[in-house]
Amino acid sequence: MPEDITAELAGNFVFESIKKDISPEGKFAGKAVHTRFPPEPNGYLHIGHAKAICIDFGAAKKFGGLCNLRMDDTNPSKEDVEYVDSIKRDVKWLGYDWSDRFYYASDYFDIMFENACHLIKNGLAYVCELSAEEVKKNRGDASTPAISPYRDRPSEESFDLFMRMKNGEFPDGKMTLRAKIDLASGNFNMRDPVIYRINHSAHHRTGTKWCIYPMYDYAHPIEDAVEGITHSLCSLEFEDHRPLYEWVINNSILENRPRQIEFARLNINNTVMSKRKLRKLVEEGFVSGWDDPRLPTISGLRRRGYTPASIRNFCEKIGVSKVISTVEYAFLEHCLRDDLNAKAQRVMAVLEPIKLIVTNYPKDKTEEFEIENNPNDGSAGKRKISFSRELYVDAADFMEEPIKKYFRLFPGNEVRLKSAYVVKCTGCKKDENGKVIEIYCEYDPDSRGGNTLDGRKIKGTIQWVDAKTAVDATVNLYDNLFTVPEPEAEENFMSVLNKNSLKVVRNCKMEKYLSNASIGESYQFMRIGYFCLDKNSTEKDLIFNLSVNLKDSFKSKS
Repeated sequence: MPEDITAELAGNFVFESIKKDISPEGKFAGKAVHTRFPPEPNGYLHIGHAKAICIDFGAAKKFGGLCNLRMDDTNPSKEDVEYVDSIKRDVKWLGYDWSDRFYYASDYFDIMFENACHLIKNGLAYVCELSAEEVKKNRGDASTPAISPYRDRPSEESFDLFMRMKNGEFPDGKMTLRAKIDLASGNFNMRDPVIYRINHSAHHRTGTKWCIYPMYDYAHPIEDAVEGITHSLCSLEFEDHRPLYEWVINNSILENRPRQIEFARLNINNTVMSKRKLRKLVEEGFVSGWDDPRLPTISGLRRRGYTPASIRNFCEKIGVSKVISTVEYAFLEHCLRDDLNAKAQRVMAVLEPIKLIVTNYPKDKTEEFEIENNPNDGSAGKRKISFSRELYVDAADFMEEPIKKYFRLFPGNEVRLKSAYVVKCTGCKKDENGKVIEIYCEYDPDSRGGNTLDGRKIKGTIQWVDAKTAVDATVNLYDNLFTVPEPEAEENFMSVLNKNSLKVVRNCKMEKYLSNASIGESYQFMRIGYFCLDKNSTEKDLIFNLSVNLKDSFKSKS
């Protein structure tokens, strides 16, 4: 488990609350801290879940406790093994380990049912025959209590109907089991909430054993109690649900009494994080899948080239609070850039290649130059690159008629070819449409390594690739998936999709070294940005994804 996650979180209010709870005078005095991360396997995890993961596992680490991984699989209509596998993979990739403490909510269906029977027999739950629409209609308002004509149904009758519900005698929606709490409560979650509903869908683990399933607000506290959880850490939208959580706990047949603590969920601009909306993007083909690099899913971020350290660092730095706020996506990019700058190998790549011919260099000659792998890490060593008469440079590095303060290639100007020679542009060749197809230069033989003997200043340095050894590659360039900063606020979020969020650039030229790149490995393409090799790459078809540009757009407010 990462050590660094606990450092900057040490002063957050969640940790302060836990500290008080385990003090000699606290609720959990003498007990080890035990947390859990309980996602529903109905989609892939996203960056918001990463924050929760860091808090849940970080709290356990901070206080020398344990953290469970639990699949909250109480709704068979939406859940799938694919999502279970992806969740486990994402949590592991982020750097966390649940050891042997991997559970399913469905592990506890029997005890949840037993507890429901206990509630019915003690007059704390009843079978209701109102439809979902009728329940909503009779919910009341701030000054009007809710109504349920079945509330005073005898316990024996409710128990009999509940058993028949379990045995599959009734269709979906015919009946529910409701907790008997307070129809006049100012907290509408306490107005006799539904705790069981009929659903004849097959479950991914239990098959057709059950046709009644517990509701989240009922199941979750029981799961926590069964597992001996001390602190149920969850996002702020569950704050109003806490009284119900405590009611279930206090009226259960279980001894453990977990405590729920809420924190503000992560909101980030220029994207959506609703599972429903993400699913729509995936299922309707607007993106290539749950791991599309444009999505905020952990698998999408991983495929784009984000590192576990960059995401953990991001979660650390945004902190933990009760205040709902929106974090700039640019800050997430800043954290990635900061991490990759320290560890990514520098390589040369040309995305819009144009041939550069060094006219005074021998046609049959090839030589090698040493180039450092990472100037920020001496231990990264050096590698050799080849140089010959014909090279590739980026089309943007030549202007026949330069603009003001343009220091790259133009007739009569000198530039430094990175780590090789100083060359002077002598002209160019155009096709019948006036497009430049070749650039001509002469090199200074005495400038090997890029330094001039007479000390003249060379203002421009550009990357290049030897045409003899260059490998072809495809590069995916990404922009925001949406055209507005807050797509979730739009009435139809699909109407603000950015049609130009992906640009595929083919026939790029890379130095030969990249032919041995590994899937997911990050590189800095000099003067361009950070890239990683895509999972769909092959030896004959290299594909690189843009992770983040070199230029940092994030402006610190401190």
